[in-house]
This record gives sequence, C-alpha cells and structure tokens, in this order.
Amino acid sequence: MATIYAITNQKGGVGKTTTSVNLAASLAATKRRVLLVDLDPQGNATMGCGVNKNAVEHSIYDVLVNSRAVSDTVVEAPESGFMVLPANQDLTAAEVELLNEIGREFRLREALAQVIDDYEYILIDCPPSLNMLTVNALAAAHGVVIPMQCEYYALEGLSALLNTINRVKQLINPELKIEGILRTMFDGRNSLTNQVTDDLRRHFGDDLYSTVIPRNVRLAEAPSHGLPVLYYDKQSKGALAYLALAGEILRRAGKKGQVGIDPKNNKQAEPLHG
Repeated sequence: MATIYAITNQKGGVGKTTTSVNLAASLAATKRRVLLVDLDPQGNATMGCGVNKNAVEHSIYDVLVNSRAVSDTVVEAPESGFMVLPANQDLTAAEVELLNEIGREFRLREALAQVIDDYEYILIDCPPSLNMLTVNALAAAHGVVIPMQCEYYALEGLSALLNTINRVKQLINPELKIEGILRTMFDGRNSLTNQVTDDLRRHFGDDLYSTVIPRNVRLAEAPSHGLPVLYYDKQSKGALAYLALAGEILRRAGKKGQVGIDPKNNKQAEPLHG
C-alpha cells in the first residue's frame, strides 16, 4: 500500500514543485513505484516532468469533477521512471464546481484509494494557498512534507499552515501527521538561516529533515528542459541533495535497500546519505 505525502506550504516560491518533481524522481531511482499528483492549476509539476500540460487528453480535473479513474488518467514522466497525474488550467474550475458537492473534501482520497496498491509512494504537489484543493490533499495524505526557506516570514506562514493541518486532523483525517520540514534554498553562511534553523530544531526536533536543499543553478535550470535535476545533471548539488532526502525518507520509514540507481545506465550507484 502506498504512503501518501502532501507537499505543501501556503507561501509561494519555497520549492514545493521542485521538491515534488525531484523527490519523485529520486524515489523512483531507488526502484520504488511512484505517482506524482499535480494539484496546482499552474501545472508546473506536470511540465517539469516533461509532460505537455496543454496536450494531455485528460487531467486531474476529470478525476475530481467527473470521477474519471486515476489509472485511466496517469501518464508516464518521460525518462524519469514514475507516473504523473497531470494538471492544467482546467483545474481552476474544480473548486467552484465542487462547492455544492457532498463530500467534496474527500474526492482525491476516494480517487487515490483505487490505485493505492499500485504504488509505494504517492506525492501530491499542492497549490500555494489553503484552498479546497489543498484540503483535498490533506484529507488524502498520511503525512505532510513542508518545504520552507529559512527566513523570518516563513516562520509566520508555517504557523498558519500548522493550524490548518491540526484542523484537518481534528475534523476529517485523524491519521494526518507532519512527515518532515525541509529547508530549501539553503545557505549556511547566512546568519538568519542558522537562526531559523535553530528555531526549527527547538520547536520540531526530529520532524526537521537533516537534509537541506541548497541554492543551485542546475536545480533552477532543469524544469525548462522538462527534466528532474537527477536526469539533467546527476552530479549537481541539487541532484545529490534530493537523493539524500529520498534516502532519509526511506530510512525514516524503515525501508531497506537504500541504494541509488544510476539514472543513465541503471548500474548501482553510491549509497544515499541523509
């Protein structure tokens, strides 16, 4: 049965989509069966996987609004070894169309229940707001991965997100928990970065991933090529960081065989370090 993670933060520009795409690729490189769900109407995760959001015949909109089966809607991420449930601008209308529907918060959970045994990990890339789409993701997820920058305003946004997570846990998904907080665009030379890290350690302890994602040019360039950074430049700091994150997640889950697979030649790569 798949473990479902919602990757969310109401603040934009913190690396949600970057994390969703590259974590999916890194988990797939360890021979895990992975589904990436694009729940953002911008469709950036879809495009970042090399799938043309404007050319897909069906999308997650059809799953949520028209009850189309996930298995009939997913497409393969070219060269990347995982499946994608794509999104495009059609998804913008989903919130309005679901407003008067009974059980609207559970549409995604019900849809994913049909394929939960087909994958080991399902990652949901959420929109940068706490709307009905995000609530659907939190209702479907077992855990929440929160990417955030180490800056002052990020802590304020994190507080609001935690309140929402607790509310969802109380009302509709008692199994929901914080899987981990991921520091992105990390620069350890910055004193504010270190101050925020200290605050996060003090308040969240083991919920803070030891892996950090550095600022990295290759990481920023990869989406324009429709590739996860692992397949754009596998030796880059960004690629190595997301491999390390995948290794840390697998270790936390008590998984075995945490050995990376070289994405180009399928040979065994170096063990992943968290």
